[in-house]
Amino acid sequence: MTRKPIALILALILAVLAAPLAAEGQQVGKVYRIGYLSIASGPSPRTEALRQGLRELGYIEGKNITIEYRFAQEKADRLRGLATELVNLKVDLIVTGGPTATRAAQQATRTLPVVMAWGGDPVEARFVASLAQPGSNITGLTSMATELGSKRLGLLKEAVPHISRVAVLWNPSHSEASASFRETEGATRALGLSLESIEVRSAADLEGAFRRAVARHADALTVLLDPVTLLNEAKVAELAARSRIPSIFYERRFATAGGLMAYGPLDEDLHRRAAGYVDKILKGAKPADLPVEQPTKFELVINLKTAKALGLTIPPSLLQRADEIIQ
Repeated sequence: MTRKPIALILALILAVLAAPLAAEGQQVGKVYRIGYLSIASGPSPRTEALRQGLRELGYIEGKNITIEYRFAQEKADRLRGLATELVNLKVDLIVTGGPTATRAAQQATRTLPVVMAWGGDPVEARFVASLAQPGSNITGLTSMATELGSKRLGLLKEAVPHISRVAVLWNPSHSEASASFRETEGATRALGLSLESIEVRSAADLEGAFRRAVARHADALTVLLDPVTLLNEAKVAELAARSRIPSIFYERRFATAGGLMAYGPLDEDLHRRAAGYVDKILKGAKPADLPVEQPTKFELVINLKTAKALGLTIPPSLLQRADEIIQ
């Protein structure tokens, strides 16, 4: 036998011995355990998108990964306890389904990796030092809640050109609210609009908030990201309709519930992309070194039924850009 075949055989043997028996960086036979924390009441298309993203990366529930779901049933005060429960279970990391859940996870641990599947402004909330260099145990995806305020106002102005006074429904006690309000305030000036600040701190404040908006002659309204409005989307949409105020929201669920318009990132896509962070961390990457990513897919939803009830005619140019039109 010549040297060449012998060398080839040896190379093949070495390649087989060196080949990973599992996915890159994973331990052979290891079943990873991750936690999912959310203020929601249960599984949704978001959680299914996360599972899909994990499957695409080779993680199969019951085979090499298990997911411990903890839902707060729309009760924010339960999140801290649920986060602590996940830490005590010694999960490998926690995926959070919103900034309120991320806050609870941050309070429960400063060492266990936390992946934001959907976040507001993580810098303003002090979850990370910067998007490029998180510098903590938290990383993931931002929903650009602060930056999109001006975009929403522009869409609202395009849909209802005659508006001049805009009410901003927001919660000053929310950790990210101040930055979002400043952004929206600047956008109103740029569009030549006047602004009416309407504050809410709990669901009990909502009806009074809309009464104030009407009393101050607001002819349009924009709603900033906050758990109070997020957990009461049907009531907020109904109050906007009853007050006959054209409104734009940050999530499609508001338009589905009867709000006029919604514009924001596609939450399912953010959750699917969060699986990539899970994969990297399980393979040894540190959250502090993984840059926070921004959304790449956005959706504009317009409720024509609501527009008709308000006596509005949405410009065809805007309807053509809508990702979904509710008839």
